[in-house]
Amino acid sequence: MKVKLLLLVSLLLTPVLGWAADTSISANPIPPLPPPPAREFRAAWIATVGNSCWPSKPGLSTAQQKAELLAILDRAAALKLNAVIFQVRPACDALYQSSLEPWSEYLTGVQGRAPAPYYDPLAFAITEAHKRGLELHAWFNPFRARHFQSISPSAPGHISKTHPELVRAYAKYLWLDPGDPAVRDYSIRVVMDVLKRYDVDGIHMDDYFYPYHEKNSKGVDIDFPDDATWRKYGQNSGLSRDDWRRHNVDYFMEKLYLTIKSEKPWVSVGVSPFGIWRPKNPATIAGFDAYLEIYCDSRKWLQEGWCDYLAPQLYWGIAPPATSFSTLLDWWNNQNPRHRHIWPGMDSLKVGEKWQPAEIINQINVTHRYPNPGHIHWSVNALMHNGALDSALLRDVYRTPALIPASPWLGSTPPPPPKLSVNTWGRSAHAEWKNSGTNTIRLWVLQSLAAGNWTTQILPATRLDTYLDNASANPDAIALRAVDRTGNLSQLVLWTPKKYASPDTTKGMNKSAK
Repeated sequence: MKVKLLLLVSLLLTPVLGWAADTSISANPIPPLPPPPAREFRAAWIATVGNSCWPSKPGLSTAQQKAELLAILDRAAALKLNAVIFQVRPACDALYQSSLEPWSEYLTGVQGRAPAPYYDPLAFAITEAHKRGLELHAWFNPFRARHFQSISPSAPGHISKTHPELVRAYAKYLWLDPGDPAVRDYSIRVVMDVLKRYDVDGIHMDDYFYPYHEKNSKGVDIDFPDDATWRKYGQNSGLSRDDWRRHNVDYFMEKLYLTIKSEKPWVSVGVSPFGIWRPKNPATIAGFDAYLEIYCDSRKWLQEGWCDYLAPQLYWGIAPPATSFSTLLDWWNNQNPRHRHIWPGMDSLKVGEKWQPAEIINQINVTHRYPNPGHIHWSVNALMHNGALDSALLRDVYRTPALIPASPWLGSTPPPPPKLSVNTWGRSAHAEWKNSGTNTIRLWVLQSLAAGNWTTQILPATRLDTYLDNASANPDAIALRAVDRTGNLSQLVLWTPKKYASPDTTKGMNKSAK
């Protein structure tokens, strides 16, 4: 009777777990199932403007640039991050091969000059990030055309030379005019060029649309010089000038989102606006009014679903009531009827200067109050030069790896379960696997049971085998799942040495069915 009961349980579990084809039954107990893997977006911004994060200075050799970028990606992987946000277009320039915009001066010191020996930094970064199980989101500045800290003249192929009618001089900057439809179309074309040619996991916009206000020598705000486009496109729109400017940014965000989804619907679209939408929202909040000053109605973008994740820059501590991290994060989560991801930016660079590591740890713990949590470190430099912060992260919040939360509105059909094969001998097990379908696999979740405890590894798609060694005996079970491009998990494939024990065990080798 006991054997019949075990047989019934096993047959019921087989289609759910995706067990291998060998259906031999024994009276051995079924091992406990592994826990679901943790879900949390863990990322850092890699800024290139002004050589902020990478490269450390212009003019480094190709080998030096690659070595620095590999060190960043290695640190991200070691800390159990799962994404990096890589700035590829700081000011109408390119840290990748482009026929639309010139090479960035932050690579060679001269705008328009390619790295020598030649390589494509974005292609290199994507390949190396994926090898380490990291997503790479390409970060664009949509309308800034020249930074005030630029060190070389604009290249002949720069938009200020090829289409000066689209460019406005604003204080120390050059800026594209968001009120001109040709500008919006141009910036979307630049993004789509990258999307079509590179295997990026996300497209990311920061908070620069219209510029932050600059002042003249008398301390008076300088208005953005868009009189011509206002007269041509705005005066007869029925909108006030401020509302027209907000409409221009809204229109850009909507069209950008829809255009990206028409080409590669699985690619995440993220935006990182200023952390306060408007003062008094909620009532205790005071500070800069991004809605009024830079014409960003970021709450509308979230509510309309024109992004897959919103990363408000909450660069303040938990305690101060006027800019409280936790108060603002709660407010943003309450503005989210479409249940998009809210993954705040945190000013991790303040650790060691203004904050102890505990402030960042506590902020991360605040994000865990909400479904599908996540956060982004500003910037990756904070993780490269602060051992106290790194140690606290690994000890307190990054003890185990985590999958990026799934985005079911981008697709919810799971990939098929992988094919798993396990060979064991002595105290070792060699697991091999492969994709059983045509889906693009981004990651594998491998879990092993020993001494009653499950250990979880999240492995890159290129990894197709691993060795599992245990001090006392073979693993009691090995579980494997595939993860697709939008974070969906396949059914579980479960292997146990007792279930698949074959007659040649006396030779010291157990072979699983494939």
